[in-house]
Amino acid sequence: MKGKYLILGSNLGDPEGSLQTALEKIKSELGKVVRTSSVYVTEPWGLKDQPPFYNQVAEVETELNAYDTLEKLLKIETSMGRIRGRKWAERIIDIDILYFEDQIINADKLHIPHPGIPDRRFVLVPLCELIPEMVHPVLQVTNADLLGSTLDSLEVHKI
Repeated sequence: MKGKYLILGSNLGDPEGSLQTALEKIKSELGKVVRTSSVYVTEPWGLKDQPPFYNQVAEVETELNAYDTLEKLLKIETSMGRIRGRKWAERIIDIDILYFEDQIINADKLHIPHPGIPDRRFVLVPLCELIPEMVHPVLQVTNADLLGSTLDSLEVHKI
């Protein structure tokens, strides 16, 4: 697998606008945004008492390594007003690395592939729009198979 894939999410302010702003910042800070999934409205995962999320997957090209990519993404989040509070709480923007080519990284602050992929429809649905047949490098099954077997039943709707 050659791609580097991110998941973007927002549920405060203008979520669609925040996704677009984040993509522009990713272009200027990381490199080319090769393609993006549709935007999906999703039920909140983890904490229910908050507005729905808008989520989108982006494939990017960057010369940066995974650690430097994470550092740039955290700076983008901060520059957009992200305040870290309760886990899974509402946010202006959230950007996570899903896959970074076929790398497997398990470090204190970086886990690739993202450990939540198999359990989250809001990740799997847009991911399958782009790369359904890509094989998860740890689980050795396709994204489409992961979507078909996930226990997550939260609603995910393309807009």
